[in-house]
Amino acid sequence: MIGRLLALGLMAMLTTNGSAAWANQPDTLTAKQQRWLGRERFPIRARSFFMATDNQGDLSDAYAWGVGVGLGYQTPRLFNHLTVGGTVFFSKNLLSSDLAARDSQTGQPNRYEIGLFDGQNPGNHAMLSRLEELYAQYVFGKKSWVTVGRQLPRSPFINPQDGRMSPTFVEGIVLEWNERPNTQIHAEYLTRIAPRSTLGWYTIGESMGLYPVGVDATGKASQYAGNTQSAGITQLAITQKVGKVVLQLWDTHVQNIFNMIYARADMGIPAGKKRQVVAGLQLARQWAVGNGGNDESAKAYDQPGNRSLIFSGRVGYQTTRWTSYLNATRITAEGRYLMPREWGRDPFYTFLMREKNEGFGDLTAVNTNLFFTPTSRIKAEASFGYYRLPDVKNSVLNKYGMPSYTQTNLSFTYRSGNFPNSWDVQLLWVLKTDVGNTYDNNRYVYNRVGMHQINLILNYRL
Repeated sequence: MIGRLLALGLMAMLTTNGSAAWANQPDTLTAKQQRWLGRERFPIRARSFFMATDNQGDLSDAYAWGVGVGLGYQTPRLFNHLTVGGTVFFSKNLLSSDLAARDSQTGQPNRYEIGLFDGQNPGNHAMLSRLEELYAQYVFGKKSWVTVGRQLPRSPFINPQDGRMSPTFVEGIVLEWNERPNTQIHAEYLTRIAPRSTLGWYTIGESMGLYPVGVDATGKASQYAGNTQSAGITQLAITQKVGKVVLQLWDTHVQNIFNMIYARADMGIPAGKKRQVVAGLQLARQWAVGNGGNDESAKAYDQPGNRSLIFSGRVGYQTTRWTSYLNATRITAEGRYLMPREWGRDPFYTFLMREKNEGFGDLTAVNTNLFFTPTSRIKAEASFGYYRLPDVKNSVLNKYGMPSYTQTNLSFTYRSGNFPNSWDVQLLWVLKTDVGNTYDNNRYVYNRVGMHQINLILNYRL
C-alpha cells in the first residue's frame, strides 16, 4: 500500500502541469494513474537454505538453516526510457550449530555455514536486513541501457555467486550497448561492493579481506584486510558472434592492485537432429599494478611483479535431454592467480560449487559434468573433478594451504513453472577427498578435504 501511494505521488509530479490540469481532466488523469499502477512491479522472493557439513574423524561438524525474503519495487518506464527500482532482503538464522565456535583441534573457524548469515558476526541470531539494489536504468536505442546505482554484477570475475542466502551486489555505473546484430559492448565503473555473507557496502579496498585471507608468499598470515587502497574497478568488454562461434574479450582493471585480460571462445557444431558438439577455450592473463594495494609489502593484496596465466578448455556433447562436458584448466607456475573471493566465483570451465581455485599457481584441474533434463522442470547433475595443487607448504603458490583433492557434486533441481509466481527446490551433495600430502596436520584438512556436505534450497518468486 505504501509503495502504491508513493508511486501515485510520483505519477502526480510527473504528469501534472498545474492544479488546473488536474481540475479540468480528472477522468483522463485517473486513467493514467491506473495504467501506471498496472505497470508497477513488486517483485518478491523467498529462500529457505539448509546446509550441513560432516568433517572426517573428530573434526567439528556444522549445520545451519536460514530463511529469508526479498521485497522489491520497480517503476513503470518513465518518459519511455527511465526505470527506477530497489530491493531489500531480510533473513534469519532459524537453527544452527555454534557458528562462532572454532574447531577444537585446529583452531580454525567455520567456513561454509557462516556464509548463510553475517560473516562478520557469526553468532548473531537476530533478524538481518540488507539493502540490495537501488538503481536507475535508462534504456536507449533498440536494446541498449545504462544503469546507475546498486545492482547485480554481470561479469566473469565479479558476479552474484548466488550460493547462499543473498548474492553479491555492486555499486557504480554500467553500460551495455546492443545496437548491432551479433555485437555487444559492455563498460562499467564500480566504486563499492556488498559481498554475499555481509550486511554492509564497502569500498573496493575494504571489500578485500572480509573472507579468510590465507597466507602471504612468506607463509605468514596475510595482512591486507583493512589495509588495501583502491579507488575503483573499470571493466570493458566486447562480445561478438561470428558464425557459430561466440567470442568474448574482457579487461578488468582494479586501480592500484591488478589488471586482468580474459578471452573466451565457445562454439557449437550440429551433429544430427537436435544434437551438437560443443567446444570452448578460455585464456586469462593477470599482472599486478601500482603498489598492489599498500606501500608496505606485507599489507598489500598483490605483490609488484606478480603475474599469473590461466588456460581452460572444454569439449562436450548436447542433446535435448543430455549434456556432457570434459573440462581442463591450467594455472601456470609463474605466480598466484589472485581474485578476491568476496567478488564472485571463478569463470573457468572446471569450477564446481563449494570450491574455488583462486589463490593458486601451478594448478592442473580436470573434471567432467553430466546433466540430465528429462523435462523443462527437472535437472540432474553429476560432476567429478581432480585438482592437483602445489604442496600445502608451498606458500608462494598455495595461498590457502589447500591439498590436492578430488570433488564429486551430485544435484537435483525441480522447478514448478515459469517466473513469476514460481518455486524451485534443489538438493546438492558434495564430497571432497584429499589426494595430496597433508603432513598429518588437520589444519590442511578441516573444511577443505575429507568432508561431505548436503544442501537443501527452496526458492519462491512472485
